[in-house]
Amino acid sequence: MTTENVDAQELPTRPILSFIKDLPNICSLAGLGCTLLAIYFLITGVYAAAMIGMIWAVGFDWADGLIARRMKGRTGADRKFGGQLDLLIDIVSYGVTPAILIMSYSNFSAAFLPVAFIMLVFGAIRLSYFSTFGLSDDAKYTGLAIDNNSIILVFVFMFAGYFEPSTFAIVLAACGLCLAMLNVSQIKTPKLSGNPINVAILAAYTLTVSTIYGVTLL
Repeated sequence: MTTENVDAQELPTRPILSFIKDLPNICSLAGLGCTLLAIYFLITGVYAAAMIGMIWAVGFDWADGLIARRMKGRTGADRKFGGQLDLLIDIVSYGVTPAILIMSYSNFSAAFLPVAFIMLVFGAIRLSYFSTFGLSDDAKYTGLAIDNNSIILVFVFMFAGYFEPSTFAIVLAACGLCLAMLNVSQIKTPKLSGNPINVAILAAYTLTVSTIYGVTLL
């Protein structure tokens, strides 16, 4: 996810929906569709399908950045719009969706509301910080990039069967809180999504996770 400052005079007047034709934006919106499916399955309690939706949302998010960097002829307006679209989708995919996971698995117990709220607040702060300041001088993120929240939670959820549901709800909440703290910490982490090799690794991880959870749905 990147944003670039573009002077107002460089932004031509275009129909809003014209930006949908931009391939990276199509990728971003496909990820948003996966997020919507994940939220639906979280609410209905089909967690294996929700995990597949969550990890594919990350896959599309990483793919859109890779495509955007390799495309030629994109205007300043395309880049600025795409950056803002990414930002808005990220808060839903990596802030709202993990919070719903915590609430859903705890049977929407009010006791877990503070955890969900902290995850949302810290996620919003993390994204706002990056939107304002970007990468550090050594081209690293300040704080854990928020897309890692879904990558890690999808992995952790594989162990749900080894715990009682009430116990695993606490485990998920603890993981969510730790990730939220890392999101707003001062640790420096590399920009994994910008490297084609890392994108390929994520693709392999996504397919593996989808297969594992897909088998449980059969």
